[in-house]
Amino acid sequence: MTVTQTTTEDRLSGLRAWQREAFEEYFRREPRDFLAVATPGAGKTTFALTLASELLRRHAVRAITIVCPTEHLKKQWAEAAARFGIPIDPEFRNGQGALGRQYIGAAVTYAQVAAHPMLHRNRTEARKTLVVFDEAPHAGDALSWGEAVREAFDPAARRLSLTGTPFRSDINPIPFVDYVQDGNGVRRCSWDYSYGYAPALEDGVVRPVIFMAYSGEMRWRTRAGDELAARLGEPLTQDALSQAWRAALDPKGDWIKKVLQAADRRLTEVRKTHPDAGGLVIASDHENARAYSRILRQITGKGATVVLSDDPTASKKISRFSAGDDRWMVAVRMVSEGVDVPRLMVGVYATSTSTALFFAQAIGRFVRVRKRGEVASVFLPSVPTLLEYAGEMERERDHVLDRLPSDEEYPEEDLMKEANRKRDTPEAGEELPFETMESAAEFDRALFDGNEYGGVPGSTEEEDFLGLPGLLEPDQVSQLLRKRNADLRASEIKARRGSAKEPDEGPTHEVVAELRRELSGLVGAWHHRTGKPHGVIHNELRRACGGPPVAQASPTQIRERIAQLRTWAVGRR
Repeated sequence: MTVTQTTTEDRLSGLRAWQREAFEEYFRREPRDFLAVATPGAGKTTFALTLASELLRRHAVRAITIVCPTEHLKKQWAEAAARFGIPIDPEFRNGQGALGRQYIGAAVTYAQVAAHPMLHRNRTEARKTLVVFDEAPHAGDALSWGEAVREAFDPAARRLSLTGTPFRSDINPIPFVDYVQDGNGVRRCSWDYSYGYAPALEDGVVRPVIFMAYSGEMRWRTRAGDELAARLGEPLTQDALSQAWRAALDPKGDWIKKVLQAADRRLTEVRKTHPDAGGLVIASDHENARAYSRILRQITGKGATVVLSDDPTASKKISRFSAGDDRWMVAVRMVSEGVDVPRLMVGVYATSTSTALFFAQAIGRFVRVRKRGEVASVFLPSVPTLLEYAGEMERERDHVLDRLPSDEEYPEEDLMKEANRKRDTPEAGEELPFETMESAAEFDRALFDGNEYGGVPGSTEEEDFLGLPGLLEPDQVSQLLRKRNADLRASEIKARRGSAKEPDEGPTHEVVAELRRELSGLVGAWHHRTGKPHGVIHNELRRACGGPPVAQASPTQIRERIAQLRTWAVGRR
């Protein structure tokens, strides 16, 4: 069977600017290996299939193998390829050996390749093959997987690696990716074309994302029978943070119920301009996923689509939800990456996974734009690591070898895993399970474009943010949020001046909120002067002044950073 005959110009006419640039860069050199990095939602599939069509037309290749992380993505790739006139078999199994004559290629999973690498090597050697690695970092999920991928596809005529997140949380190398040594002797992955979130947002290719962070009081009983309490969003020891976070996500507590209710109210607002807009809750495990679905039924009167990794009908459920107009889907990991559900516009990050890789993949589910002006909203707990990621959406990351992540790079996830391990394997003499006794949610702040907004206890700001129009350009969102902050500050100043007695400095949480706003404004101004991402500026301030991330910093530490930033500004004049 042959590919539908179209000219090269026909293929390029419908491409976005970045896709055309990447296509032209590829055929300028025609390398055997090519790594294209493009932010989730930018259109990597369309780029890859356009390139594949051209390679087939030129007879540079005669077969295609697409390697995906999940079964669902195999079907998604086959459907997309069919629109290009490229017949791909998504049902190919190792046991069948040969591919049907009606197909030009097959879509397989990384696990499938690892199970029988020699079979896939033989297929690759039999015909000049283009291998497309979807979310290429998955090839390094285990050393054995990486070895199998190399063995299977070393003979390939061409290899195209695609990813929106070109980094891993470990030092397993990504097969067929070049690593270049930097000035510090550390090997970093090298890509052939990159299109990040910031330029994609500027081009209107992806949606802007507003993060809604929630704090609150947590109280729980340990396995030893001790009752402890902490406030999520305030400086905590790592152990206390992990347990408070666990209590917040516990479906028996009120925190997650309040956040789901707020997220559903936001979805209602968005559906005024986008009637089919949907929401996604990303859960830690199957038990919580089912419990969150029950809570959503209580809130909305309708059940949610629950997608679990061990459900053989999971792929059909995702497809049905994507094509319908139901309000909510709840999943564990099935939709963490690659799955294209463009109508997802509201999300709840209700998982304990806190690696940069997973966070980026998860948020990628909400940035796939259908038309300019769409705004996505993601609700999450006030956990320092998550807030840092949310404030660094524009940051470009890469995969490094030669060094392990620092002990404190992902402390919350390690602690959550340890807490869950203890729950599953109780020590001798312990009989009481971890028990959430109380969890309350309070709106903490909103984050957008690296800036923080809100943080004033007792105000109506949560209602303001939940009621933001669902159809705004990124600059309109920024203007609206800045104006709202300016109005709030003006009213606070007026209230102080109208007071007969000069008030004391005030409660610590109010002082911290005000200092965070001041620091955020200065960081934003420094960003515009220097071009540095907000997260990079915060990291430089931490190195200069010491102390924890801003979410955990004391008033004194925040004041030191404000003073340091002003010193830099004066020195630059």
